[in-house]
Amino acid sequence: MDQSVKFDLDLINRYDKSGPRYTSYPTALELHDGFSEQDYKQQIALSNARGGPLSLYFHIPFCDTVCYYCACNKIITKNREHAEPYLANLFKEVALQGALFDNKRIVNQLHWGGGTPTFLDYEQMSRLMSATREHFNLKDDDSGEYSIEIDPRATDDHTIKQLRELGFNRISLGVQDFDPAVQQAVNRIQSEAQTFAVLEAARKEGFRSTSIDLIYGLPLQTVSSFAQTLDKILSVAPDRFSIFNYAHLPARFKTQRQINEADMPSAEVKLDILQMIMQRLQDAGYIYIGMDHFALPDDELAIAQRENKLYRNFQGYSTHSDCDLIGLGITSIGRVADSYVQNVKDLAAYDVRIAKGELPIFKGFVLNDDDRLRRAVITQLICHFSLSFTPIEQQYNIQFKDYFAQELNALQAMQMDGLLSMDDKGIYVLTAGRLLIRNICMCFDRYLNTKKQQFSKVI
Repeated sequence: MDQSVKFDLDLINRYDKSGPRYTSYPTALELHDGFSEQDYKQQIALSNARGGPLSLYFHIPFCDTVCYYCACNKIITKNREHAEPYLANLFKEVALQGALFDNKRIVNQLHWGGGTPTFLDYEQMSRLMSATREHFNLKDDDSGEYSIEIDPRATDDHTIKQLRELGFNRISLGVQDFDPAVQQAVNRIQSEAQTFAVLEAARKEGFRSTSIDLIYGLPLQTVSSFAQTLDKILSVAPDRFSIFNYAHLPARFKTQRQINEADMPSAEVKLDILQMIMQRLQDAGYIYIGMDHFALPDDELAIAQRENKLYRNFQGYSTHSDCDLIGLGITSIGRVADSYVQNVKDLAAYDVRIAKGELPIFKGFVLNDDDRLRRAVITQLICHFSLSFTPIEQQYNIQFKDYFAQELNALQAMQMDGLLSMDDKGIYVLTAGRLLIRNICMCFDRYLNTKKQQFSKVI
């Protein structure tokens, strides 16, 4: 397949509106508190009946400093002992959840996110991994995709070696920007030496995939300054990049109020930075996977996309569409059978639920037939930039042109603008439409206009 992308400034300006990122459909905003523990247990029973492998996500919420741009659920503290009560509850949740899932089901994917997972020391991480192995069927042959997000400021060669010994084989490094003025403006001081030392250590220890996280649109960024950051990282050729558009929403996220509004780059500068990013990465041989993600052609994500096996979940793009996802820890979201389920969002509520021996469920959502159909359509488009009607028609027993007559009519304008082409067999996103894939997917979103929802800009 053609995995190239075209930067069309006129189209971007016309289509750059707010919209979901579709890490799920329906989006997490549709989750509601009418979803009970019993509802979740029914979905687990259905999941066990269907069988298949599992994916585990652990949310480690602690950070020792606050990054002003951050919109994640986090707890800022320098006292490592504050993690102990949380871990004690997390171990209990692992046991509660593990008892409900068939222990023959293999865990193909495991991911620790945050916060800063490496806030935990080696002894704490070892206990968490041991508890996980006790209650879930983890692989022991290093063939699983076991990944962790790390902060290079709190990691060294020894930590990397320990993480590899614990079974992690994929690693994501937060960087955001190397420019000193930008780092000062967002309260994240991180040297190039720290970052590259960790990257080199990960390669030395045999981590099979290395990813770098960057953010464009931060205060004081310019095309020139961000190009310098990007070129420095390109010189060490990570397997993947995640380059996110910063969404400045200080009304929703208190930490963002520390950012000086006058320092924010204009919309024009942000687009110039994005265009530079696309050109630099394309010239360096990276493939645009979609939605801020880039990978080398031999990376698993790029291969999965070419083989039509790519998937998208709450952690982003994934190579395992066959895994039900179990979220563990505060605020984590899982996808089990035909449902999404989210845990409570604060430590106090988590502690109360676990103390009662209850699953710490906050909200959930059970998909109906239309939800599952639309999820399949949106997932196919956002992962592979094309959609064949026949498999959808056969799986869901519909006539695509009849069922989605209104949506196909809405796509006509996008076809005229050169974002996509359509024929009797399917929809094909063109190179100019790939940056605007969220707009295309939004045409199939039944919930988008039913309530006022606040999303980030698509570019």
